[in-house]
Amino acid sequence: MEIKAGSRVAIFGATSDIAAGFIRLCAARKATLFLVGRNEEALDSIAADARVRGATVSCRRADLSVLTEIDGIVEQGWVAMGQIDVGLIAHGTLSDNDLCLSDALQLDREIRSNFTSAAALLGSLAKRMVAQNQKGSLAVITSVAGDRGRQSNFVYGSSKAGLNEFCSGLRQQLCSKGIEVLTIKPGFVATKMTAHLKQGPLFASADAVAAGIMSSIEKGRSVVYLPWFWLIIMTIIRMIPEPIFKRLRL
Repeated sequence: MEIKAGSRVAIFGATSDIAAGFIRLCAARKATLFLVGRNEEALDSIAADARVRGATVSCRRADLSVLTEIDGIVEQGWVAMGQIDVGLIAHGTLSDNDLCLSDALQLDREIRSNFTSAAALLGSLAKRMVAQNQKGSLAVITSVAGDRGRQSNFVYGSSKAGLNEFCSGLRQQLCSKGIEVLTIKPGFVATKMTAHLKQGPLFASADAVAAGIMSSIEKGRSVVYLPWFWLIIMTIIRMIPEPIFKRLRL
């Protein structure tokens, strides 16, 4: 679906670095935006910048891990813009694997942040689009970490794997309705969430990933690895036999 002047775009997790880059691209096209984020100060700053660039913007401060608020947030987006043509789900947290293994409540919070809340948003958006016989695009940022569990981050990876499969089934269900579902699988991205990691040549900028998301939505793609070379990397990793893979330190 082409994003252009008058397109109504909702971004959930709008204060993430990738989402902020995507918002700037939408604003340059004079889109109408509904931005949802947890940090009110950051949300207001991003919204002000988008307005300067030419977008019409409304905002909602919310913690998307509070599942009881999901339907109300989506409803507010519809009221604010009349409908939602494109929905981008861009929130999540990078789990502390060891902490999650030792603390069941932390494990639950991470899975709710990275899988359950995104799935609930997709379901709420899809339900309303179908009820109104509306075509559109839904896009969600997952991760290459969901392609195979690795000892360094398998809690995070397992939540993203679940989200990948949820998107696969939802995409099949909505195909005949004219609603596209895009699964976005970034590799390493230089953002606030990865600032503690040593950055190397495999890291991409948030703006480059945002541009890839825009292009993939407009081309009607189903699954995209960003940057593209992660498709090759993850294909190789998935092909490693389990007896060998379990002895690796990845």
